[in-house]
Amino acid sequence: MSLITELASQARTAARTLAALDTEQKNQVLHAMSDALRANVDTILTANEQDLSRARDAGLTDAMIDRLTLTPERVEAMAQGIDTIIQLDDPVGKRRELCVRPNRIKVSKLSVPLGVVCMIYEARPNVTADAGALCFKSGNAVILRGGKEALSSSLAIAEVLQQVLQLFKLPKALITVVPDPDRALMLELLQQRDYIDLVIPRGGEGLINFVSDNSKIPVIQHFKGVCHLYVDKSADVEKALNLLLNGKTQRTGVCNALEGLLVHKDIADTWLPIAAQALEDSGVTINADRRSAGYFNGANIIEDNEFGQEYLRLEIAVKIVDSLDDAMAHIAQFGSHHTEVICSEDKQTAARFQREVDASVVMANASSRFSDGGELGLGAEIGIATTKLHAYGPMGLESLTTEKYLVDGHGQIRA
Repeated sequence: MSLITELASQARTAARTLAALDTEQKNQVLHAMSDALRANVDTILTANEQDLSRARDAGLTDAMIDRLTLTPERVEAMAQGIDTIIQLDDPVGKRRELCVRPNRIKVSKLSVPLGVVCMIYEARPNVTADAGALCFKSGNAVILRGGKEALSSSLAIAEVLQQVLQLFKLPKALITVVPDPDRALMLELLQQRDYIDLVIPRGGEGLINFVSDNSKIPVIQHFKGVCHLYVDKSADVEKALNLLLNGKTQRTGVCNALEGLLVHKDIADTWLPIAAQALEDSGVTINADRRSAGYFNGANIIEDNEFGQEYLRLEIAVKIVDSLDDAMAHIAQFGSHHTEVICSEDKQTAARFQREVDASVVMANASSRFSDGGELGLGAEIGIATTKLHAYGPMGLESLTTEKYLVDGHGQIRA
């Protein structure tokens, strides 16, 4: 038996042990995991520094290094994410009554774990803790295949969580990190349909496409974030500026950062000069259509086919549009179904934007940076799904369960 088949088989066997745990028992384990992360912060940061050293030597981009970097605050955020998960309702075992048939059989549905989830991700060591905790509470085993960039960090975090599992006499295979980042092993992992129920890739376009093209297991894509802010003609000037700066400059290397700015023609003369100065002060590179370029110093003029880029740095694409319909058409063409934002004081316009724009999260007068499982009350997230099977948007506990039918009868047989 190969290493990958053995890991997948062990995860499948381990997943069955979770069926015996009630919510209180699972929460006790999660409390211990949260405490263990805090107690082992120095060990985790030492491992992370090894990853960062290799990343710098390899010339990784600033965005990749930002995603890879752990700090005491970010480890504390991982622990707090687990604390929030503890407070959430357990999605497993919820019964939903459907109907009583004319022959008196009673039909209902019961929420159950998916089984074994495989996470494939790149330079995001926090995913190890987030996915481990979410899968544990939702009754799933998880196999984590991180990129080589974050391997030391991921292994260190997983070891902390596995020590807690063993303390509670649970198999450490409930949270497994593939110890070798060889792509051939990832390809083998994607063939393990006898043991793995769902694959979730989270990372760049190349990774997503590779997994989708090669997996024999159902895939939920967590694709790139080409997120837009549309500033409507009725927008409040200060609100719009704050949404732009927070979405673009707070943290550039994340998928919920803004990459596109659309401005209604009627507000362009009054608002764009203010926005241009603020973006210049923040060191943001501007790629603009010919109509908006004149509002900026040194803007790069781009053609229509050059929009839709995920920059992941202090850079943004800007376009003036004639109407709400034009803005939504642009988003339909260049968005990535991740997160879209409107700034508008017209409630009907904002409601129409939220209703008609096809994205997993649609904001009205709120920053794109809130498109995050923790910020939306999910505790942590396993990622932001941009496909619609079976989840769409930040995936928390409920997204890691499915439902099975229960039928209760009194000896009825079919005529």
